[in-house]
Amino acid sequence: GYHTNNNPTPHRLTEGANATPLEVIGSSATDKLVIVMVGLPATGKTHIAKRICRFITFFLDIPAQMFNVGDYRRKLCGAHMPASFYDHSNAEAVHNEPWPATPRIEFLTHEGVRVAVYDATNSTRDRRQHILKTLTAAGVGCKKMFIESICDDENLLEQNIRTVKLLTPDYRDMDPEQAVTDFKERRSNYEQVYEPLNEADGSHIKIVNCKKFIVYSIRGYLPLKVVHFVMNLHTRPRTFYFTRHGQSEYNLLGKIGGDSGLSKAGKEYSRRLADFAKNEIAVARVLDEETGELKKADGERPCRLWTSTLVRTKETAQLIEHTKISHAWDNGDPVDWVQFRPMVKRNLDELYAGICDGMTYKEIETLFPEEFALRQEDKLTYRYPRGESYMDVTLRLEPLAHEMERTQEPVLVIGHQGILRILYAYFMGLSRAEAPYVSIPLNTVIQLTPHPYGCHESRVCLMKKEEMLDDGQDEPVTSMPVRPHNHQPHTYAATDPIMNAPSC
Repeated sequence: GYHTNNNPTPHRLTEGANATPLEVIGSSATDKLVIVMVGLPATGKTHIAKRICRFITFFLDIPAQMFNVGDYRRKLCGAHMPASFYDHSNAEAVHNEPWPATPRIEFLTHEGVRVAVYDATNSTRDRRQHILKTLTAAGVGCKKMFIESICDDENLLEQNIRTVKLLTPDYRDMDPEQAVTDFKERRSNYEQVYEPLNEADGSHIKIVNCKKFIVYSIRGYLPLKVVHFVMNLHTRPRTFYFTRHGQSEYNLLGKIGGDSGLSKAGKEYSRRLADFAKNEIAVARVLDEETGELKKADGERPCRLWTSTLVRTKETAQLIEHTKISHAWDNGDPVDWVQFRPMVKRNLDELYAGICDGMTYKEIETLFPEEFALRQEDKLTYRYPRGESYMDVTLRLEPLAHEMERTQEPVLVIGHQGILRILYAYFMGLSRAEAPYVSIPLNTVIQLTPHPYGCHESRVCLMKKEEMLDDGQDEPVTSMPVRPHNHQPHTYAATDPIMNAPSC
């Protein structure tokens, strides 16, 4: 609030003028949460557990950590253990002993809200009760919920085994067919003692083939956030293609924001991107059973196209073809699919620069020297006057992250530097503090392929700098130096393509 004669005691935010939205610093959650995974091998438990931790850490800023029993087992016993090791009738098997609980308990004893995910088969009711008793005995006050993943779809199960399990340390450098046989025997050993969740286990959600969800007795802000997120997950391979719009007229002038159209070089990039979409993104893929990777095949695969509401992204997409192909939803219903049907999303609009929109950084430095200095100090939380911060944008991108987790078809996202930085950081496992400094150059398609153990990245430059008449975006005449994270004064060269690229 502002101090005036009519308002002598204004309401001031304790966080200051650049207060972060409460929804992105975990302020709505009040309790610690322990999530216990349940399910046979190859049902996607690790994938689900990792995505939950990533979502909670990145979008809610709540510390979340996954504790994987397989990692403990590999440290104690080595990676290449035969299927007989998992035979529950083998009294000598090390896996029948309780795994160390100390790291999990220690993590939960810290102050504040935090989430621990225990990733294991936890296939018997006795084992699950042991976990709950251990938490109670340690005096850890927290909410608890189970997540059971069930996969009885043989095709999906086979795909999970070949695309995920064969890439784990347990089967590295092993003949693929031999590995599949051993893994199925391991899974059979667990099936002999497996006891599904029921109401006696308490709060839980059952996931059946990533399609059917059964929720029982779950309450509270954070647990229900997890439920909503989990209902968008699946284990099928998918790929995202990120690209900035082609060079705009404002890029040429070194101005930030605005809603200008494309420059001559930007229009040429839109033509090349249309060719790339048709001849690369839309080409069908088949699963290589030996490597677990997707290889090109004959025909087309259904693809999606998302842009912001701003002119420069829609113009970049305007030459992409929209042919019709036959497709079927995952429930079997047929559909006449329109390739790259444009979906305009307000979430994807560039970070709004408020009163600085349409200015060059030199103009901002001259007219608003204090704002210029504040942004140098903290690019993540700095909010333009009457505009947005990277934290504000993170909040509006959360629903889009849910949609990206749910989508199974390849998605071409034509966006803006600030927006793509946040989405890239989320999928690549970077912190929010690192997001404002990610390199998202012009004329480049960034391909991201998430998998249970990380995210594969590749980049394709469709138009080199030398081909552009005037490279106003990556080598601006007017630019804003950004201090490194240690806040020691430093001036970057005017030609630095990362730190001096105009961006909101």
